[in-house]
Amino acid sequence: MSETNDNVQAKPVGLDTFSYDNQIVKLFTIATVTWGAVGMLVGVIIAFQIYLPDLNFDIPWLTFSRLRPLHTNAVIFAFVGNGIFMGVYYSLQRLLKTRMWSDMFSKLHFWGWQSIIVSAAITLPLGYTQSKEYAELEWPIDIAIAVVWVIFGINMFRTIMARRERHMYVAIWFYIASWITVAVLHIFNSIEVPVSFLQSYPVYAGVQDALIQWWYGHNAVAFFLTTPYLGLMYYFMPKAANRPVYSYKLSIIHFWSLIFIYIWAGPHHLLYTSLPDWAQSIGMVFSLMLIAPSWGGMLNGLLTLRGAFDRVREDPILKFMVVAVTAYGMATFEGPMLSIKSLNAITHYTDWTIAHVHVGALGWNGFLTFGILYYLVPKMWRTTLYSKKLATTHFWIGMIGIILYAIPMYWAGITQSLMWKQFTADGQLLYPNFLETVTQIVPLYALRAIGGTLFLTGALIMVYNLIKTAKQGKFDKDEEHQAPPLPKKFVPEKGEGKLRFLERQPITMHIGVLVLIMIGGLVEVIPLYTINSNVPTISSVKPYTPLELEGRDIYVREGCYVCHSQMIRPFRAETERYGEYSKSGEFVYDRPFQWGSKRLGPDLHRIGGKYPDAWHYEHMKDPTSMSPGSIMPRYGWMIEDDLDVSSLERKIEVMTSLGVPYPEGYEKHALNDLMKQAEQIAANLKSAGIDVDKKKEIIAMIAYLQRMGTDIKGDPKSTANQFE
Repeated sequence: MSETNDNVQAKPVGLDTFSYDNQIVKLFTIATVTWGAVGMLVGVIIAFQIYLPDLNFDIPWLTFSRLRPLHTNAVIFAFVGNGIFMGVYYSLQRLLKTRMWSDMFSKLHFWGWQSIIVSAAITLPLGYTQSKEYAELEWPIDIAIAVVWVIFGINMFRTIMARRERHMYVAIWFYIASWITVAVLHIFNSIEVPVSFLQSYPVYAGVQDALIQWWYGHNAVAFFLTTPYLGLMYYFMPKAANRPVYSYKLSIIHFWSLIFIYIWAGPHHLLYTSLPDWAQSIGMVFSLMLIAPSWGGMLNGLLTLRGAFDRVREDPILKFMVVAVTAYGMATFEGPMLSIKSLNAITHYTDWTIAHVHVGALGWNGFLTFGILYYLVPKMWRTTLYSKKLATTHFWIGMIGIILYAIPMYWAGITQSLMWKQFTADGQLLYPNFLETVTQIVPLYALRAIGGTLFLTGALIMVYNLIKTAKQGKFDKDEEHQAPPLPKKFVPEKGEGKLRFLERQPITMHIGVLVLIMIGGLVEVIPLYTINSNVPTISSVKPYTPLELEGRDIYVREGCYVCHSQMIRPFRAETERYGEYSKSGEFVYDRPFQWGSKRLGPDLHRIGGKYPDAWHYEHMKDPTSMSPGSIMPRYGWMIEDDLDVSSLERKIEVMTSLGVPYPEGYEKHALNDLMKQAEQIAANLKSAGIDVDKKKEIIAMIAYLQRMGTDIKGDPKSTANQFE
């Protein structure tokens, strides 16, 4: 489209002279490359740790379960996040024919975002986490994210208002929708009450917490990993191919339908759980509807290259972009398919989901970022790419890496699901021991680790290529440009449609986007909070004791949710293996919820009372002593470290304020009750020949594990259908 043309149209008079701020783009470019390498390196480390537990080195902050959220946050918010800002700051100025509104705001945004990343890199390995997928960071960092996001938004919106281009090109629509929706998601999902400087409890509990989290989690993928990248696709793919976007009308349909439908699809992460059935059905239906707009965008991108496929064979930039858009199409077809309940029953909690996620992350986000980097660096340093051969080598190594990563994980997912559900002719589980499925797929984990290593190797080749490219050129910090000023008064052009006119009304468009994305969120969230019958109570479910509460916090700190679920679905195979299926009323005091999204180990919701205290002690000390062949890391520091009860009184106060029915003034007596229960567990261990101080963390951990899932035993209401 004509809006993508950056070339100055020569005019004798009436031109404004200004400059583009390439310095901020350079800073985000360096950050993208640096954090990308770091995030991928952590990913490779945990890929090996997952089947070689000795690589955890018995060090708390190097344990798989703590490093895994560091990897996801580093790749999503450090690598992809900086990549988004790099592309937005470069394209927005050129599409609007103006410099960013404030250089100071640009710098505040950059340094603020890097500070957040560093904070995450420190706190997550230390165990400070909310245990929510893609939202693990604690409350002070959440506030910092909101402040930095507002700074970015002000700078972007003021730049849009100061533009010299009449119409806002399609890429800008996606930038606007991304900013607004991420702000809404982050605020609603991050409402928590501080317990201490780096710990908090969410205001939501159980089923409600799960719905809010996956409303956020799914749409973090949608509006952080997808919509801003679609905006980048609409700008950089036509620029790299030197061709106009295939269809303006298709881009309109793609944008408005995508942002309306996407926001409804979050509950598909909770199919067959304790979430009410009506919410699950909404998530499934809207997920299936997503195929149409998603593939509309993919086709619009690929058809932009019609007539340019000879260049694709020769140009590594276009190679990366074509594969990226194709991966987007694959992921956005597979996602809706996995939202069909019958298919989700097979794939959920397995490595199939891991493969699906990484096709999008490595193929869509990774390859499109690489293509943009190869395009941008020569442009800003006014030179040519140092080596197309190295870029092509990077492309093929990356492709092989993706294939070696995805195919073993798809195979592992199928293997897991079939083994979990297989019965003998006599009606008994063929593989009753969960560990049998784990040992079966260890070779596939080894292949996955090799694939990840290849992908990282390709990225490091790119780093070298880009450094050499920059060294042979000269950076253009303030790129001068000329453009005619924008008329002060907007009037509809002859024959102009309403949508075309809307492209010139940024405030109206912002409001329209906000209304569309709020409809789906409110329809799903409000009933769960206003209709009590949607979360039926169970009379026998009581609040956690002080010791159990402390143990649960240790469970969260250690990232046990990364490998274990606490959600037994109503399938025969699961109830035979784990026990009675989970009820929504059992989770009313769970802050945060711990349903998990992946099973590297068995579900733990009915673990309470299954084994003696001594078994749990030995299992945490050395998992292989109780489960030969286990790939679980050792957690010996729980045996050595004293339980910190300095925040216990505050924890009880916060829980009480959130509606947990502790007796009035109970916070003053909580420590006494904690010690009494600890003494009993220590005595149980001593009778088994294990002498351990009642003040150690392992005592609290055992208390929580022994409580888990025991509340409904003997309760007449425990068999109530949670789907009604």
